[in-house]
Amino acid sequence: MGEPVLVLGGGIGGLTLALSLHQAGIACQVFEAAPQVRPLGVGINLLPHGMRELTELGLQERLAQLAVETKELCFYNRYGQFIYQEPRGRFAGYDWPQLSIHRADLHQVLLDAVRERLGYDAVALNMKCIRVEEKPGGVAARFEDGAVVEGRCAIGADGIHSAVRRQLFPDEGAPAYQGINMWRGVTRMKPFLTGASMAVAGWLAVGKMVIYPIRKDLDGAGRQLVNWVAEIQSPRHVQQDWNLGGRIEHFYPTFEKWRFDWLDCAALIRNAEQVLEYPMVDRDPLPYWTRGRITLLGDAAHPMYPRGSNGAGQAILDARVLTGCLARHASPEHALKEYEERRLKAVNDLVLMNRTNPPDAILREVWQRSGDKPFARIEDVIAVSELAALSEDYKRVAGFERESLARRGSLV
Repeated sequence: MGEPVLVLGGGIGGLTLALSLHQAGIACQVFEAAPQVRPLGVGINLLPHGMRELTELGLQERLAQLAVETKELCFYNRYGQFIYQEPRGRFAGYDWPQLSIHRADLHQVLLDAVRERLGYDAVALNMKCIRVEEKPGGVAARFEDGAVVEGRCAIGADGIHSAVRRQLFPDEGAPAYQGINMWRGVTRMKPFLTGASMAVAGWLAVGKMVIYPIRKDLDGAGRQLVNWVAEIQSPRHVQQDWNLGGRIEHFYPTFEKWRFDWLDCAALIRNAEQVLEYPMVDRDPLPYWTRGRITLLGDAAHPMYPRGSNGAGQAILDARVLTGCLARHASPEHALKEYEERRLKAVNDLVLMNRTNPPDAILREVWQRSGDKPFARIEDVIAVSELAALSEDYKRVAGFERESLARRGSLV
């Protein structure tokens, strides 16, 4: 199998890459900066394009046991009035499901699979990479503890604060904050709507919420673990950290009157067992990711606003495309360059679309055209065909338009 590919980062993208490389018969080693694996974050969505890749890795059944298979995506205004609904995943005719899952559950499934298939020591913890250097015929990764590891090539999968990206672009500066803050939480409660619905309500200027279940039947009484995100235009700018604690009083007043026929959002927030706070940040698209035998993957390459359930999915696609390129090319330099050519423009376009016209642009249009007032009929505000077009445009750019996804060959 030769010298290993060095995977610098043991998150969703890095672990998916390790599983994919192993599937393709390519040796690799994963290095994770954290000293121990601990539950991080709250809910995450796996759309059909990401689930196609995880299914090819043999993980769909494990994930489905822990997740909720999403049936529909529903949009409402801040008064709880219905705007638009569409089926999702297999309920929309895809060959693969859309799964809503706790980020910690997804990470654990990936980590367990890597350790089962590649060996327990395939993921080295407490290994914070500080620099990668090219050498004749390979690379050398230098770590904070003084260790140096050599390999065939190095993949910076080390997240939004990537050391590898900083090495390639030392003058880039901090992630870009555009004035939107998020508070995320999980609440144990009885199911709402279908029990497998994702609901998005309001708009950023007046408060917006995204709500969906991520674990089913917790206690035999039918209660679910429901993930929610509250988003507000705000001058607050906290550090991007998947485990930063948040305080309800900083945002609850915006939502305390949100009591709808289909859900009491105020009670949902009050009853949360965990609240985290994040700024909504991304980075400007890069002109390149690759230098010789070094490249970037996932949030290290293209952090994006979490407004299309797409960050994890794009990291998974990166991992699969990169594996296919490494399997086809004897030269790592050629493989990494082809990976960049296949992924860079496509995902950069998505980063920009997440700033301007992600799926929740539906809410922006209704908010603007209704003057933030209740309406008698949504058709008096905007045509349903226009709402559907906004959704379909996003699927096309993000790579999960149904017919195209069904037609394309395997990435690996």
